[in-house]
Parts: sequence; structure tokens; C-alpha cells
Amino acid sequence: MSEDPWSRRSVGPQVDEERTLPVYAAGEFDVPFTIKGVREVITRDTRWAPHAHPTHELLWNTTGASTVSVEDRTWIISPGIGVWMPAGTVHFGVASAGTSQRATHFHIEETPALADEPMTVEITPLLSLLLTRLEDTSLSDRSRTLTEQLVFDVIQPSPHRLLVQVPSSGMPALIAERVLANPSDRCGLNEWARELRVSTRTIARSFRAQTGLSFHQWQTAVRAQHAIAYLADDLTVEEVAGLVGYSSPSAFVVAFRRATGLTPGRFRPSSGRMHDVASTTSLDSIA
Repeated sequence: MSEDPWSRRSVGPQVDEERTLPVYAAGEFDVPFTIKGVREVITRDTRWAPHAHPTHELLWNTTGASTVSVEDRTWIISPGIGVWMPAGTVHFGVASAGTSQRATHFHIEETPALADEPMTVEITPLLSLLLTRLEDTSLSDRSRTLTEQLVFDVIQPSPHRLLVQVPSSGMPALIAERVLANPSDRCGLNEWARELRVSTRTIARSFRAQTGLSFHQWQTAVRAQHAIAYLADDLTVEEVAGLVGYSSPSAFVVAFRRATGLTPGRFRPSSGRMHDVASTTSLDSIA
């Protein structure tokens, strides 16, 4: 299984804590709940070894950034963007210190099918409040059932995938290793072709075959993933632009929006966007 590329960020490639969990098959044992959430504030840079759950799992954060990987595919998790992990899917992940991480588990037989493959999920303010409400152990059975039904009604795929597929062999793997280690590297196809003594067409064809993207698209996606991690640490757009290889903040904003469909400011905690919207939503009417 390939290494999680996010763990090779230039700001902190070494994790401070390694965790191991079992590898369970889907539904390997029954669980006494329909939806159950756990939360943790990560105090040290942490990596989870490959594992799998008997339940479906929704991974999401209220602050900070983390990643989850399945083989050579890596998704970034940030406030507003979560990842649905089907039961029995072997995955591994990394979270940086300070991340407020949530993991919500779903009973496989009592949950309407959302997806058979990992996918990004939009964590709207309403969904966040519903999932948080279900952590209240004092809820009546009726209120819990109603809240669970609302979760099933509002949870939906996100159009913003924030997914990077890492090349596994040949020239693309060599190039990817350097880009992942240093997203500010501005080498393009021409520079790589000269260094590797091959044609730009050869690199382009090989890169698309392994990733489904052109080199430029893939590099932009990698930079966006790194940028989100920096933004989650509340660095400014100007600071992040330079760290991920853009000559100006405006060029960074354009590329970031093209890759994610969102503006960089959307991911900065100090923007208060998620808090401000969520604070206007009330669930008091669910008795």
C-alpha cells in the first residue's frame, strides 16, 4: 500500500504518534446503534495504520485538516468537506496536531445506501448540527429517531472531490514524489522532460494513464490539498500562495477555485463562515 502523500508535507513530514486499529469486514459484528459519533482533538501529528470498520464511517473535522487514503487515492478532510468510508474498506490516514476530528459510524443494515466507494460528503451546517445532536445521550428515542432520519435526508455527496491519485510506477511516480515533498516546485513538463531526457508527450501520456489527469491538473490538485492544510492552520492566502508555488495570490485563488470549486478563504478558521452559518440554525423544534 502506498504511503499517504500528505504525510510528506514540507511543514511536518514526521508524525509523532502511530495508531493501529483492527481490520474488520463489513458487518462482521452487530452494533447497538444506528448512528454514533466520536470526537477527538488531535494533540500530536498522528498517523493511523491501515484498518477497516464493520460500520460505514463518515470522517469530518470541525477545525484543522487531515487526510484519508485508500491504496493510491488520497482525500483531504476539512471543515465543510468530509469523506464517506463504506464498511469493510481498508483505509489509513494522517491528522495534524490541533485538528478537531469527528468520526460518525452508521449501522450498515439501518442506513440507506449512500455509496459503495469512498466519496466526499458536504458537511453543511445543518448536517453538522444533526450529527452533533446525536452525541447527546439524553435524547429521547423519538427525538433520536427523528434526528437520524433527518441525517439520512440531508447527507449528500459533495461536488468538491479534493482527491489525488498518486502514480505508482515509472516517471510519474518519480515526479510525484518530488511534487508531493515540495508543492512549491515550479517545474513544468518541459523542465521534467529535459531532466529525464524524454519527450513532454511521453511524460504527459504516462501521467494521464496513471492518474486520469494531465500533469498540470494533477499538480494543481496536489497544491490545493497542501493549501487546504495550510489554510486550516489559519495562514493567510498570501502566505499560502507562495508556499504552494504560485507567483501571486490572485493566480493561487484562480487555480484553487478551479480545482476545488471553492475560494481559499472558505477553509480559514478565522473566516468564521461555518460558525456564523451554523449559529443561525436551530434544532429546538425536534422534540
